[in-house]
Amino acid sequence: MSSKAIVWIREDFRINLNPALSHACQNHNEVVALYIFNPKNFINKREAQLWWISKSLESYSKELSNFNINLEIQKGDEIEVLSKIKKKDNITLYWNKIYEPEIINLGKKIRDNILLKNEINFKYFKGNILNEFQNVTKKDQTPFKVFTPFWRVAEEIYINSVPSKNSKIQKVKKKFSYFKNNINSKDLLPKKTWYKKFDKYWKVSENESQNLLNDLIKNKINSYGTDRDIPSVNGTSKLSPYIKHGQIHVENIYKKCSEIKPKNINIKKYTNELGWREFSHSLINYFPEMLKGNLRKEFDRFPWVKNEKFLKAWKQGMTGYPIVDAGMRELYETGWMHNRVRMIVGSFLVKHLRIDWKEGEKHFRNCLLDFNEANNVAQWQWVAGCGADAAPYFRIFNPILQGEKFDKAGLYVKKWVPELSKVPEKFIHKPWEMDIKYQTALNTIIGKNYPKPIVIHEDARAAALKAFQTLKKN
Repeated sequence: MSSKAIVWIREDFRINLNPALSHACQNHNEVVALYIFNPKNFINKREAQLWWISKSLESYSKELSNFNINLEIQKGDEIEVLSKIKKKDNITLYWNKIYEPEIINLGKKIRDNILLKNEINFKYFKGNILNEFQNVTKKDQTPFKVFTPFWRVAEEIYINSVPSKNSKIQKVKKKFSYFKNNINSKDLLPKKTWYKKFDKYWKVSENESQNLLNDLIKNKINSYGTDRDIPSVNGTSKLSPYIKHGQIHVENIYKKCSEIKPKNINIKKYTNELGWREFSHSLINYFPEMLKGNLRKEFDRFPWVKNEKFLKAWKQGMTGYPIVDAGMRELYETGWMHNRVRMIVGSFLVKHLRIDWKEGEKHFRNCLLDFNEANNVAQWQWVAGCGADAAPYFRIFNPILQGEKFDKAGLYVKKWVPELSKVPEKFIHKPWEMDIKYQTALNTIIGKNYPKPIVIHEDARAAALKAFQTLKKN
């Protein structure tokens, strides 16, 4: 065994439940952590995540220094950077897996064309997931396409499996450096500086993820089933960006939830969210074609509408539908959007505007701090009706009724759409129904201070259903 190790950090910015890091520290006297920033992975996408990754590198570097470990940041192609590891240096490379088809294929190339070819020692481990997707199949070894039976089997497998050991990270004997021309974490930040607002809403560290988990268990989970649907209430865990970037392992979350006594439906509803993430990773690996197109191929014939004006209004939160606009503005301001509202804005795009779900997926990919390839594409196809276990296309969310049901007093709308702050509850989700004299008195003139609806709900619904009927004719 070599005395030196490199731990390749990707989506695992944590000390706890990090098998690659713990094994490296147990078996080597000198350990260096490596993050590879490949700009190609962020061209016109994932800009919000660059802020989170930059912050993660900053906080993680401080954590690792307590264990005599340097964190080095290399800019370039992964293969190019890892090719710098030389056999003569007798170094072992460690990493944790990520369950995305392109990344899996990249790992195979690195293994075969660099590590094995150059006789570099390496070890890789299970990633941030409860079950690896290939372990959860039907009895005939085929993959699940429906969530409920998938999660029933997945939970059973996980509960009956040998628990992962949380091997403590031990301090290595001395620090060492390996790579030249390292860059600073701030070099990752995008040129557009809208991300500076994120500091108001997020603390990026492993410690903060534990604080949020504790808050979930102590204050939120017993009312999660109802509170999660009310966007004005702080009823969700807010853990999703931390899970995405590996500040916390899902096993940690699931274990904490399973320890709660007595059991209740709210706990189940929360762990089901973890299950959906597992299901999504299974889907994109068994059906990688859904990453670029419809899983249900009949939707390839769907008559999507190209309308840049409508798409821009949707992105900017200027559709004239308050709950939709509030969600889109929350996204741009905070890098996150309430889950109930994600369904509403998604449904509005693909069913009211009939714009291809891929446009929404692309926008979310760029703006979400918690963007996860599997979750994002699976959720968008669910909303559009073209994915696995999808909501039927003809299930069209009425943005007015959704607002009245889940934001009755308009607290969420008024927070993110301040031009409607004076509008009374009766009209907050349909401000265009106010008499013009009333609008003038409130200084909230629809069409001037706030846009008129870009489509009429009833007309848009009828057009969507008519478009859906064309699939049955062909």
